Amino acid sequence: MKQDYDLNLLYVLALLLEEQSVIGVARRMKVSSATISRFLARIREAFSDPILVLSGRRMVLTPRAMELQAQVATVLASARALSRQEEVDFTKLTPSFTIRANDVVTSVFSGPLMQELTRTCPGCHLRFAPESEGHDSEALRKGTVDLFIGATRELQQDIRRQKLFSTKFRGVVRNGHPILDGEITPEAFTRYNHVVVSRKGRRRGPIDVALDQGYGLERNIALVMPSHYAALHGITHTDLIFSMPDIVESGLSIAAVGLIAFEIPVMVEPLEVFQAWHPRLDTDPVHRWLRTAITNVVRRRLER
Repeated sequence: MKQDYDLNLLYVLALLLEEQSVIGVARRMKVSSATISRFLARIREAFSDPILVLSGRRMVLTPRAMELQAQVATVLASARALSRQEEVDFTKLTPSFTIRANDVVTSVFSGPLMQELTRTCPGCHLRFAPESEGHDSEALRKGTVDLFIGATRELQQDIRRQKLFSTKFRGVVRNGHPILDGEITPEAFTRYNHVVVSRKGRRRGPIDVALDQGYGLERNIALVMPSHYAALHGITHTDLIFSMPDIVESGLSIAAVGLIAFEIPVMVEPLEVFQAWHPRLDTDPVHRWLRTAITNVVRRRLER
């Protein structure tokens, strides 16, 4: 048998085997009889068999055609199953996800997210992996990380991403810090030492670019910390200034630890925080469920 047939050909063949009539198939498919006749000619060539032959005033199946009926039905059923998304019973699953995110995301959203997931899937497990110096795109490609949540601009173009929220920078100092005694200008802002958070140990960021380009000023980065909450607790008894994403205040009452937040005196574009994943997981129903849950949790939290 020649192998130059496709699923459309098999679909028409299945109808011909059922109807045993070119006119009947044309009527069901709402096409002309000539169109079905052309299909039949291709089918005969592909299967090296007449398939339908004239017997008196009607068409009948050849022995080969009768043999094909069950096989063609099975192939078409399998093809339909491939394109049909089966309903997932999450109560019977025990999925385990590894999400790479910084302490801002984990502190604000991890608890509500776990509640959201286990409401549908009690056997679900989450592992939040800390941001590292490794390339996030490679971790997603290799599958060591299922999802990345952050604001990096270093992901490769093939990685899928979805925006979750925007967050602005706010300055934070201890209660009684001398910068609070007067107007907080760019000059006053750079008069004191600063602490920054960077997983890669970088000292400069968007605020430093804005200070340099807008005012010709430079701040002294005296301390680089690995996490935002470590930085917050580290400045409580110093004159250090920490510029943090305002979403941090959603997970911690800074006044309770003796800190005060203020608007920084430079214009800096908000950070766009997104979730990112490898394209092979685009249509995976369980991974899509995870992404939807994260989107819902973030939306509800920000609305509150």
